[in-house]
Amino acid sequence: MNIEKIYIGGWFQRTTLQLSEIYDFVREGTSELALDKKKLIKLHNNLNMKEIEYGVDGLEYIMITTQDGIHIKIVEDGLIVLSDSDVNEFSLFKDIENLADYYENKLSPAISYLFSLGAPVPKELANIETVFPYFIVLNKATKANIQALLSRTDKEKYFEFSNKNYDVVRGDKYYFINSKASAFSQVERYIEEQIFIREFKGQLHRYLNLHRIIWEKIDEVKENARVRGKDIVAFNSKIDGYRKTVNLIDSRINQMNTYIKTREKIAKSDEALQESLDLIGYRYETLINTVSYMQQIWSMTKNYLNSATSLFDSLESKVTEKSVNSLTIVTSMGVGASLIDLFTESAPTFSKFGVLYFFILAIVGYTVNKTMKFISENRRYEISDIEYDKNIK
Repeated sequence: MNIEKIYIGGWFQRTTLQLSEIYDFVREGTSELALDKKKLIKLHNNLNMKEIEYGVDGLEYIMITTQDGIHIKIVEDGLIVLSDSDVNEFSLFKDIENLADYYENKLSPAISYLFSLGAPVPKELANIETVFPYFIVLNKATKANIQALLSRTDKEKYFEFSNKNYDVVRGDKYYFINSKASAFSQVERYIEEQIFIREFKGQLHRYLNLHRIIWEKIDEVKENARVRGKDIVAFNSKIDGYRKTVNLIDSRINQMNTYIKTREKIAKSDEALQESLDLIGYRYETLINTVSYMQQIWSMTKNYLNSATSLFDSLESKVTEKSVNSLTIVTSMGVGASLIDLFTESAPTFSKFGVLYFFILAIVGYTVNKTMKFISENRRYEISDIEYDKNIK
């Protein structure tokens, strides 16, 4: 048994415009954006690149080979695949660790900084740091060989399948692929699609979880039924933060339909994938349906945010009204004191009594103002909203 190659990768929405920016960066360490030139050069040198080429195969892509023999393929739709052929059975897991380290600590920081301007990347928002799964391509491996490797990793087999070009045994984090004959091009295309599909699905799942988190945070306050006046402004600020996140992710989800449909079209016309389409072909349709579901979920979330905003804007207006009423009372006391001076013969003069009179009025005014402010801030305001059965979500 020989271990031919190991692969890892990831995906996030990109376009041919961003691929051109990446190409300029990897060739010259430059960018037309207002980024730190010294940092760009440092990140560029850190990639330790040896060869760079630009090609087209259905989609445009960049191929990079490093001084250490790592191969990097960056496709215009955002797919990134890293591979290394300098591996063996004894150093396999160390080799995987080194490949993951290059991705996480060299390539990923460079790409992230290159696109650090503009809207934040939802992947960062969701704290995605893993580079699973790992693909291990074998040659002339028996089932016993594969089972032995699997027992050193995931322990449990999730599924396996075979076609005339290769056999696949999948654990949780590891895919073991035994290539038959000279079928490496088919194997690589299968791996690329698996990385794309897994990452696509993973992002949708994280967006679903973010929807749940945001929805529950809104519910935490609304379910109390009564809220203190001084908490309303703070909660409105939180709502604004949630709205920024929701609008950003809503836009990204709407974009995802285009990517999955393009991938499906290319995959179904690719001869290298014909043998595996029976296994992965149905997943394109499933993911398209999932995107549609997520669009509806985030539309619901946006509507819920808007209703919460309207509700708390109304309550904030009530708090402001109460504060104005408090100031009116204090002002009335001042007017009353002036009237006393005007209509009484014993109006205080500049004397000990006059000074004492002034301080008494000041203390009374200050006390009344503080009392009214305290009452306004701690007044409980009713939250009237429709309650939903969460089981239907």
